[in-house]
Amino acid sequence: MTPETTRFAPSPTGFLHLGHAYAAVQAAQLAKRSGGRFLVRIEDTDLGRCRPAFEHAIFEDLAWLGLEWETPVRRQSEHLDDYAAALGRLRDLGCVYPCFCTRKEIEAEIAASAGAPQGPDGPLYPGTCRWHDDDERQVRIARGDTHAWRIDIARAVARLGAGLSFEERGGGPDREHGRISVRPDLFGDFVLARKDTPASYHLAVVVDDALQGITTVTRGNDLFASAHIQRVLQALLGLPAPAYCHHRLIVDAQGKRLAKRDNATTLRLMRTQGVTIGEIYEMLGFTSR
Repeated sequence: MTPETTRFAPSPTGFLHLGHAYAAVQAAQLAKRSGGRFLVRIEDTDLGRCRPAFEHAIFEDLAWLGLEWETPVRRQSEHLDDYAAALGRLRDLGCVYPCFCTRKEIEAEIAASAGAPQGPDGPLYPGTCRWHDDDERQVRIARGDTHAWRIDIARAVARLGAGLSFEERGGGPDREHGRISVRPDLFGDFVLARKDTPASYHLAVVVDDALQGITTVTRGNDLFASAHIQRVLQALLGLPAPAYCHHRLIVDAQGKRLAKRDNATTLRLMRTQGVTIGEIYEMLGFTSR
């Protein structure tokens, strides 16, 4: 079996729950079975919501689960130059543009448009700023107008051509395994960077996975669609493409996916209630540690 390099990459915006435990254990076990490497990465580019206390708690919970990982741990907030360089390369390719729209302006334009295109996360950006000429863009940037950077997906597709794909090793009974043809238009002209978030999740994750030599990305089925546009970014930037293993989601008694925002029961609370590591593994369906 070829040695795999896997990673668990949480954001320190809250405490870990059973869903996080499943993702971390699966990644760690895949690396262990193959004689490979298991990494932990802290995805903390959301500077307004991330907290050191949550990061400390993440390491406590992972250690309690019996997991071991390589150090030093990569923190995205310490590598913003890497993402800025990647964004610069995309600008040089002519595949990004500045977007000056506010969220309210985007919502208003979508509301006024009959049959606005839909993506996995809702209506797609209508492309308002895509049509600005370079002179107008430079004037607005020079005077300090707040803006985000969006990918021009039409230009990206024209540059890459057809036939892009990625390898899927996980999923469920309703999902094809093996080579998956990429649908680059799934998220439209998605955001790559904002003033308050120097790199979007999609941009940062493809840069990090390449720099860390990740061979298999293990994560929940809710992120399956993300693989399509991350593969586009990998191709544009000339980065290696890892395989993907999108696993089942851990749900509550009502069948709802566990999430921090819904105050899902945390591992810390379960630990104080006397739940053992063995019981956690049994709940998650793992036969051994």
